[in-house]
Amino acid sequence: MTSAVLSMSTFVFAQTDSSTYFLQKGIEEKGKGRRMESLKQFEKAYSYNKSNKEAVSELAAAYLDLRRYGQAREKYLQLEQLGDKSDSTYRQLMLLSFNMRQFDDAIKYATQLEKNNPSEKTAFYIGKAFYEKEDLGNAIKYLDAAAKEDDQNAEIPYMVAKAYADMQNYKSAIPYFQKAVKLNPTQSYWIYEMALIYYAANDDQNSLKYMLEAGEKGLKKDNAYMQNLATAYINTGRFNEGVSVLLDILKLRPSDQNVLYTIAEAYYNAKKYDDAINYYDEALRQNKQNADALYMIGMCYQKKGEKQKGMQLCDKAIEMDPSLQSLKQKKEMPGF
Repeated sequence: MTSAVLSMSTFVFAQTDSSTYFLQKGIEEKGKGRRMESLKQFEKAYSYNKSNKEAVSELAAAYLDLRRYGQAREKYLQLEQLGDKSDSTYRQLMLLSFNMRQFDDAIKYATQLEKNNPSEKTAFYIGKAFYEKEDLGNAIKYLDAAAKEDDQNAEIPYMVAKAYADMQNYKSAIPYFQKAVKLNPTQSYWIYEMALIYYAANDDQNSLKYMLEAGEKGLKKDNAYMQNLATAYINTGRFNEGVSVLLDILKLRPSDQNVLYTIAEAYYNAKKYDDAINYYDEALRQNKQNADALYMIGMCYQKKGEKQKGMQLCDKAIEMDPSLQSLKQKKEMPGF
């Protein structure tokens, strides 16, 4: 019996010694900048003694250094279970949980970190985590607190702006977009988003202003941007510039129903009914079932004074799509 106990004790000490040996080897390799070799040694140290806090700590840091985030988070969790309640452990758990979209855990460890050390700036991560969880009320609350901790972080007002925009509270979103762009004027996409918010808030002049600024600052001028730019031009009365942009898009996308319809609508609103008919007709030619286009051709003829012909076309469109009847009723209301 005594011999069995001694053998077990000897085995435990051997395991501990082996863990310590490989841990030291890993630290030496780490000091030489040999990251992969140090990782191998730390893994060996851990395999001999999974309760060796220093080995677990070094292994966690090694995984993190090599961007093996899942394994790093697993080891930091184990480190906490082994009794390491340090600021460093909770900080890494907060960051890793957030980056791995474990938002409840990110909030949990950020809160624990702040309890440990009230001087830690955790509100930013808590606010972002709540935003990702679509808890916009708490997101704004913590992000506003984060702004007091760091008033030069442009991402803070940007995230608040996004939260208000997600709630369609455009009036509240705009000043936060303005502050974010002021802090980081190189973010062309933020400027573009602000332009779209101004559009949603029916401020066409500022929408065009920031749409152009976004393009000047390097935003990719893709099809969506160019169509929005054209709309901004037209909405501010710069009709020719807007249509010119749309016609350039049409050269590249000659069968694009949305572009054709947008050009036609622009001409219709400008009371250039013959031009509007041409583009509505092209949209109809490419899609014979486009009842909307046929209906608007009918409206163009009515606006031109050819009421009978226009009404017949509108009625034919309604036969194709009965939902258009509501448009007819609306347009026939007094004062429309």
